[in-house]
Amino acid sequence: MGLHNSRPQLYPGDIIEFPRNKYFSHFGVYYGERDGVPYVAHLTCRDSDTKILLFGRALNSAVKLDPLDVVGKKYKVNNYLDDKHPPRDFYSHIKPEIEDVMTKTITFDILFHNSEHQATLLRYGVKKSEQIEKVYAKIVPTWRQPFEKKRF
Repeated sequence: MGLHNSRPQLYPGDIIEFPRNKYFSHFGVYYGERDGVPYVAHLTCRDSDTKILLFGRALNSAVKLDPLDVVGKKYKVNNYLDDKHPPRDFYSHIKPEIEDVMTKTITFDILFHNSEHQATLLRYGVKKSEQIEKVYAKIVPTWRQPFEKKRF
């Protein structure tokens, strides 16, 4: 499940991680193939009017279905919560939720609803972002509890 030129075996519902830099990655859920092209559902503000994140938020974001190689050339399967939460069935839960959420506008929030939160919500029914938890642990350990409880 490496990043470079390897192409891991993908199954519908897999969480795909696209590393962006040393600290952060973009996440999506593998949707399957259409006409032989692999697709990923992911939360993005790419096509919205809100191009600049203001205080870590983009109001007009959406879940989009894009070809895998458009989202990123380097990726890996990262179903990291499989041993804590059972993955939900793709055809009865994940696919209908993807199709439903694609019709809605979503607020992207770096702390509370980023692409990793969206991907884990689709696969497991649980919102989680380990990369944000790592930021909390390293940069603002005294703020972690208020952010988790959303008291501020």
